[in-house]
Amino acid sequence: MTIHDSAVPALSVWVALESPTHHVPGVNGMMDLVASEVEGLPIAVERIPGRDGLGDSLVLRAGVDNGEKAVALMSHLDTVHPVGTTARDLPVRVEGDRLYGPGVYDMKGGAWLALQAFKDAAKAGAARRPMVFLFTPDEEIGSPTTRGLIEDIGRRSMAVLVTEPAREGGKIVTARKGVGRFEVKIEGRPAHSGSRHADGRNAIREAAHQILAVEAMTDYSRGITTTVALVGGGTAANVIPQHAWFSVDCRVTTVADGAAMEKRIFSLKPHDPDVKVMVSGGMNRPPYEKSAEVAALYEKARAIAAASGFDLQDCPMTGGGSDGNFTAALGVPTLDGLGIDGDGAHTLQEYGLIPSIAPRRALIKGLLETL
Repeated sequence: MTIHDSAVPALSVWVALESPTHHVPGVNGMMDLVASEVEGLPIAVERIPGRDGLGDSLVLRAGVDNGEKAVALMSHLDTVHPVGTTARDLPVRVEGDRLYGPGVYDMKGGAWLALQAFKDAAKAGAARRPMVFLFTPDEEIGSPTTRGLIEDIGRRSMAVLVTEPAREGGKIVTARKGVGRFEVKIEGRPAHSGSRHADGRNAIREAAHQILAVEAMTDYSRGITTTVALVGGGTAANVIPQHAWFSVDCRVTTVADGAAMEKRIFSLKPHDPDVKVMVSGGMNRPPYEKSAEVAALYEKARAIAAASGFDLQDCPMTGGGSDGNFTAALGVPTLDGLGIDGDGAHTLQEYGLIPSIAPRRALIKGLLETL
């Protein structure tokens, strides 16, 4: 049986085990699968208990202990799809060269193929430096419990390889926008909407003004976007609403723009002076910029890929964030988008391209052994 043939049933097991971020049994079940795969191999396993109602993390270590900085791999095993998705809307199946299923593209396919590469490199014993592989449970909600661990491993590494999915036909990622998340809460004054209308101060009306102000902060020429995608408020149809709230997603290309946008959003002022506007949150992921060191690491990856017979390209700065944002912001050369090729992340048409598995597995093994 070839690598190509064996990959599909093995990866299908991972995809079939549903692991949305807040479903701890599923996420920890994924950690169990990883741990079971490396039993009996020259790989040390450290399991870090989850906290704040989230799943565990797993750290694998292998290779020489020669005092050199490590080469680090990073994958997350949580997905956005709720339990039951495989039974209802997105069954695990093969159609042509596509493997469909929740999380196969983002990012179980990349995590699986990278683990095989890590195992291959550990068994071969040819790596020049220590190798570390971190599996996390909470990337899809911003890595609230694992950011410190990610940054700690990053600081101890000479390069970080992130197995988020490939982009646009197999391209890898060398730059990502920074991500900010804010919540705006508004407090007005309740009143009966029929008999005491003038006494009320409508929090939803105020929210409408504030939402338009936030959306107007988008500046495509600078790569800045602001999105209000969640909103709520009110208590009853015949009551002037006392409370309203909305969320803000902000994406920026530079650290300076992140600081400036944070200041602008926190400076929102009420349109109605009798209403309170309260803002919480902040920049969650710093921008990941293509530094000279990142560019040099990318050229090494291109050379390894070329030796395997494929032309590895990168894409322009992408809007989505990842754990690579954290390590790149520390100045650690970071390559991202090294996972499976495919499409449909976070949708019910999510799939991974089966022919992309073997070459990307070989690429990661090459990087682990030659950096």
